[in-house]
Amino acid sequence: MRVTVFLRGIALKIGIDKSIFYTSSARIIQALGGVVAILFVAKYLNGVEQGFYYTFGSIVAIQVFFELGLNGIITQYVAHEMAHLEWKDNVTLTGEKKHLSRVSSLLHFSIKWYSVFAIVLFITLLIVGFVFFNKYDTSGEHIDWEIPWLLLSIGTSINLLLAPILALFEGLGKVTGVARIRLFQQLLSVIVVCGGLIGGAKLYVSGINWIVGIILILSLLYNGDFKRILINLWKVEMSYKVDYKKEIFPYQWKIALSWMSGYFIFQLFNPVLFATEGAVVAGQMGMTLAALNGITSLSMSWMSTKVPLFSNLIALKKYVELDKVFGNTLKQSTLINASTLILMFLVIFTIRFFHLVIGGMYLGDRFLDYLPLILMMTPIFLNQFISSWATYLRCHKKEPFLIISIVTGILCSLSTILLGRCFGIIGITIGYCIITVFTFIWGYAIYLRKKRVWHNDLNSF
Repeated sequence: MRVTVFLRGIALKIGIDKSIFYTSSARIIQALGGVVAILFVAKYLNGVEQGFYYTFGSIVAIQVFFELGLNGIITQYVAHEMAHLEWKDNVTLTGEKKHLSRVSSLLHFSIKWYSVFAIVLFITLLIVGFVFFNKYDTSGEHIDWEIPWLLLSIGTSINLLLAPILALFEGLGKVTGVARIRLFQQLLSVIVVCGGLIGGAKLYVSGINWIVGIILILSLLYNGDFKRILINLWKVEMSYKVDYKKEIFPYQWKIALSWMSGYFIFQLFNPVLFATEGAVVAGQMGMTLAALNGITSLSMSWMSTKVPLFSNLIALKKYVELDKVFGNTLKQSTLINASTLILMFLVIFTIRFFHLVIGGMYLGDRFLDYLPLILMMTPIFLNQFISSWATYLRCHKKEPFLIISIVTGILCSLSTILLGRCFGIIGITIGYCIITVFTFIWGYAIYLRKKRVWHNDLNSF
């Protein structure tokens, strides 16, 4: 009993509620699963196959050019409407007809938008993947990547179609339910990836993982309250609609450019290294990024689960409460980020110092060396602040980080390509670290200025 009370006290102090518990559990499993996957990738894939495996993920990330930031916008817009609605029961919303109708219109719009772009994404992935790997695979080894790439393209495209549905439920306040779905998805993902690699699936495992995850999500949506909520919303008469051209597009194009810039900031490393230094070095970067992205995903779960709450408080102009919640959340997420980064470094150091062999494998040479590793870890910590400030400001249905995102994307692209070509991995990581420090200072100035202006001008909303 005392242990339970003690654990609850700790959870309360670091801000863990049900939604954060499920989300952070999913992110922890994702992070731990990533570590386990690293072991299995190292054991069952050779250095060249590892390069293909992680470069697959970087190229698939071009889906941000098709999503265009709309998922986050859907969550925010629905949450703003939900400030004027309430749940009659588990599946039925009540409130002003105007706000209920606008939520329904967002559902209809999302389905139409993503249906078209899922098809376009599939075609684009096929073309880009086949052209890139045929041109830059200089390993000399026969790697069976064509069918695995086809499966991965199919899974990624279908997942794009499901994404707005989950985003809408988060805006409706069903954050815990969505987090639970993602938790189950992460659990299954670990099983599929590890089991697939053991079974000899090799590069096929990425595509299989996506498709199995999609089947799980569809079954959970179909068999729970989510299906009835969607049906009820779909049937609502849309006498009031969210005007895409006047309301969403003026905001979305800025978010879209920011997200596209994010691809050049975070996803260009592996393809450039694959093309310039080969699959093995790309694999080292990929494995390091897999661990670092798991840390970011975990620590940002504290912030992402608060988006509906932030949006509600902004809609009601409760700025004092908003800043209090945000400040506490930022402290908690930063602590998690810093702690896990230190832990990651210590684990890698221990493996190398004692030359530990795990499962018959030495993993010390599968990660980046210490200098580039630290140069990649520093931006991950600083980005915790930058991403949090951006989340806070975007919940106002505005995008003040547009220019900074574009400038950072351009600088990172030039740095990665030019410094990578001249100085290799050291050039890429030094350039990225310096640019992130610059972005951190600029981002903080934007955060302070916009918060002061927007919250003092009550008519700006």
